[in-house]
Amino acid sequence: MNRRFRFIFIRRLPILCTILLYAQVSIAQLRASVVKKDITPTDAQMLLGYDARRSTGVHDPIFHRIVALDDGNSQFFLVSSDICEISPSLYDEVAAMLYTRFKISPLNFWWTVTHTHSAPEVGSPGLELVFLGDRYEHTIDSNYTALVVQKLVEGIAEAREKLVPARLGVGWGFSQANINRRAIDTDGKASLGLNPDGPVDRRIGLLRLDKADGSPLVLIANYPVHGTVLGKKSLEISGDVPGIVSEYVEQKIGVPMLFINGAAGDLAPIYSVYPDPVSGHLNQFKVLLGDKIIEANKKIASANNKVKIITRSLLIETPRKPGLGWTDELGKYTTTKAGVHMVKLPVYFLKLTDDITIWSAPIELFCEVGSKIRDRSPFSFTFYFGYSNGWLGYLPSEDQWKYGGYEVNTASPYTPSAERDLTEPVVSYLQGELRCSGTVNKQ
Repeated sequence: MNRRFRFIFIRRLPILCTILLYAQVSIAQLRASVVKKDITPTDAQMLLGYDARRSTGVHDPIFHRIVALDDGNSQFFLVSSDICEISPSLYDEVAAMLYTRFKISPLNFWWTVTHTHSAPEVGSPGLELVFLGDRYEHTIDSNYTALVVQKLVEGIAEAREKLVPARLGVGWGFSQANINRRAIDTDGKASLGLNPDGPVDRRIGLLRLDKADGSPLVLIANYPVHGTVLGKKSLEISGDVPGIVSEYVEQKIGVPMLFINGAAGDLAPIYSVYPDPVSGHLNQFKVLLGDKIIEANKKIASANNKVKIITRSLLIETPRKPGLGWTDELGKYTTTKAGVHMVKLPVYFLKLTDDITIWSAPIELFCEVGSKIRDRSPFSFTFYFGYSNGWLGYLPSEDQWKYGGYEVNTASPYTPSAERDLTEPVVSYLQGELRCSGTVNKQ
């Protein structure tokens, strides 16, 4: 009886969505803007990624890149920063600051990081203090964190003032710049390396905003890859693959590009952990990935100014790894139920048109999990923005737990059930409420 009820409900869902479509009000003209703020430090900084180490110089500058969207009713702000990761507590602090100053809802402020391992530490270690406490015997530079936050807030303010009529285009590309990094040995155990037989996601998701006259305003490229061409012996500040590729594409197309990392938890660049940019072929990623982005961008044929900003969130609870400690600053991200410690994992959604939706989470998601969710989504263009609004560790696919390895044994707070605990609610939300919410009239 219950199965029959669920079947009938699902069969009638498209009819319900159709009814809701005709109930929508007219959509205002889309406006958008982009701002780029330099956050390169002028002094030596402790770099995040690998062991604790201090920078000796700058190979390439690092930035905040900020896009603002305004549909006439709501504003949305997307930030991509050339840093490794931030604690959810820092995101919460900045989100509260933006709400106080500009009345921007936290739902409408997404702060993503490119995950370069050659950028300075920003803010408190968060969950990393639980996993890798030994690397934090030094004091975090609060002055640099304050600079990063100041530049972000200034950028948001500037973006609000620069809004112009815009149109949104979307497309897919493909690049073989990444590879699975979980090498499986004869003992059946995983270690950090290269695995050409492992799962991989090589799609590039593209969103392009054009001005009313058709000229480009900004490009957003979504691709999963660790920022680890440069290894722990490299002491120069760098945006690594995301930063190098962004600067290259910007030079070629004449407007800023936000690099948004995807489900890169088990994906490395095809050249990884080299001691310097030359031996790591860092410049080659301009061809391997940058040219592929440019090529895909040229194929975006049409743009739409009928955009409605719809933001939603889910709070997913999944068991915490037995015996794992926690940090007080992340108290709001854990709870206890029936004696079991749980991780409270926030998931955010952004729907822009009937075809385009984005979901995000503060995790390093394995690529196969992201691909499965995309394949089950009813939206033609479903993008996952990883490393968003903080970092709560790796979330591996269920079948990878038996191999162990760094992402499973060291830097994940989850259990094997986490994939299902995340996937089913996200897919259900995409197929149900989000599909029906605020359907855009394209006429």
